[in-house]
Amino acid sequence: MTTVLNLPDLSRLYDAPAERIAEFQEKGHTVLRGVASPEEIAAYKPEIESAVEADSRETRPIDERDTYGKAFLQVPNLWRRHEGPRRFVLSSRFAKIAADLLGASGVRLYHDQALFKEGGGGQTPWHQDQYYWPLSSDQTITMWMPLIDIPPEIGSMTFASGSQKLGYLGSYPISDESDRHFEEMVAEKGLSLDTHGSLAAGDATFHAGWILHGAPSNPTGTLRAVMTIIYFADGLRVTEPQNQGQEFDLKLWLKGLAPGDLAAGERNPLLWPTDR
Repeated sequence: MTTVLNLPDLSRLYDAPAERIAEFQEKGHTVLRGVASPEEIAAYKPEIESAVEADSRETRPIDERDTYGKAFLQVPNLWRRHEGPRRFVLSSRFAKIAADLLGASGVRLYHDQALFKEGGGGQTPWHQDQYYWPLSSDQTITMWMPLIDIPPEIGSMTFASGSQKLGYLGSYPISDESDRHFEEMVAEKGLSLDTHGSLAAGDATFHAGWILHGAPSNPTGTLRAVMTIIYFADGLRVTEPQNQGQEFDLKLWLKGLAPGDLAAGERNPLLWPTDR
């Protein structure tokens, strides 16, 4: 395994093309190719995998889990416990892209999250991420970066393009119920479903907080290893939690803050720009 001291520096900046920024603003999602190089992924992948192995508490066979549990192994906040993932998550390269796509002057970290869909893992139900976030604005964005090449048979995410403009669509945590409800809504509203197809390790999709999205099951024997980072625009405030998910998030990702406070706690460092 690459030693932490020899990990590549991820400060080299990446300029998102204007057409990708426009696509994100219009559709609520976009893809950027080669955000991290093959060499960078080769160095960070074992560090992230080792951290997931150390921190994952899931021991049940897939067939004994509920729909959410079958969707992926979900291990958050790696940056706070492991130096390799910390360097990856705090990358100014990734943060600048997030700020550019949002049209924000700066972005802070909400949290990181490894999402490993096991071979035989189930579908990721339709859902809205922002349902869980007690923040004062929808100036939020998630980077979703595979650590392996993802061919069509494994599958990346599917987005209901433009659905982020509809905002809050109901109290539906990720579940079989959310999948049924939003599947019907997509059909009723005639929303366009889009995927970015095959992805290479180091490519990244970016999606808005309110966009409806899901992912297919993984029928292969290959682990779909993905690292995600969630950002929000600098200057947002904490809001009163509206559901149990937001209560959980306030206690964990926004620890020490209260409704009305600037969302600028020690768990939410400013990642871009780097000179403030």
